[in-house]
Amino acid sequence: MSRRTVILLIAGVLFAGVAVAVNFLSSNPAPAAAKTRGPQLEMPKMPPTPPRDAPAAALGRPASRPAAAAPKDVTPPPPKVVDVTPTVGTLRIDSDVPGAQVFIDHKYIGVTPITHDVDPGTHRLNLSAEGYDGIGEDLDVAVGVRDISIKFKDVKLDLKIDVVHKHAMGSCKGQLIASPQGLRYDTSNTGDAFTAAFADIDTFEIDYLAKNLKLKLKSGKTYNFTDPDGNADRLFTFQKEVEKARARIKKG
Repeated sequence: MSRRTVILLIAGVLFAGVAVAVNFLSSNPAPAAAKTRGPQLEMPKMPPTPPRDAPAAALGRPASRPAAAAPKDVTPPPPKVVDVTPTVGTLRIDSDVPGAQVFIDHKYIGVTPITHDVDPGTHRLNLSAEGYDGIGEDLDVAVGVRDISIKFKDVKLDLKIDVVHKHAMGSCKGQLIASPQGLRYDTSNTGDAFTAAFADIDTFEIDYLAKNLKLKLKSGKTYNFTDPDGNADRLFTFQKEVEKARARIKKG
């Protein structure tokens, strides 16, 4: 058998085998894929893509908030006006003796220096300090601030008394006046009138029973004064106030 014959025989056999295989596969479809062991994971289904002009809710985004309304033009109320006009009188009281007790309308309010408010009108002011005469005066208080300075160390003496000067023969009437500068006797009888400093007075004493006030100057002249109405009390009070002032002036 020739070589060519052999090749043709082999080719025929191969062709027949291929035909048989093709016929077998076409009549027997491939079996389903074997099931995988264990539970299978399902892929999540993606939602369909919404169109671009879909509302925000459909896109899964929160809806935009509506624009805030413009604030109303509210005009604030005008500020309240507080009336600061003073309605009381303010007394600022001081004295040349610190710590003097102060009374207004006979009510104790404290010691100097002190500031105190009172209603407008007339009020009584009294001050006292140890070793000094008390001082009192009436005040006409107006609205506002008023400074009051009390001088305990100053000698205050302003006294007047009507008297009759007895001569050896007869008498003359006049007025005896006391001030911090001394005594003065004013009378129509110019020969008896005088002005004398306290240092020029030698004797100044009261005889209450005789109702006589005796004054003797260092120059040697003597005066005997009586009250026109025979009232020894007025002579006595006058003499005591003058002697008190003389003592303070002498003490300095």
